[in-house]
Amino acid sequence: MTKQDFVDAVASKASMSKRDAGVAVDAVLDCITDTLKTGDSVTFTGFGKFSTSARASRMGVNPRTGAKVMIPATTVPKFSAGSALKSAVKGG
Repeated sequence: MTKQDFVDAVASKASMSKRDAGVAVDAVLDCITDTLKTGDSVTFTGFGKFSTSARASRMGVNPRTGAKVMIPATTVPKFSAGSALKSAVKGG
């Protein structure tokens, strides 16, 4: 499903225009992104939790040359699915 497909589905389910649904979807994604940038997490009870995780620096290998490369430490986004989402996907 692409972002546009998702916007169309939201517009249909919420009985709103596609333009308004697009604005709403962008607003939700921007809010989640801004919250994660500050180091906080976003929790939707039953659906899941968006958070960040610190990844330590590590040694990697360049697949073309075989040379060892140091991969710097970074912060990455993480999503943990909630119980309601897990059971819905599972079919229960």
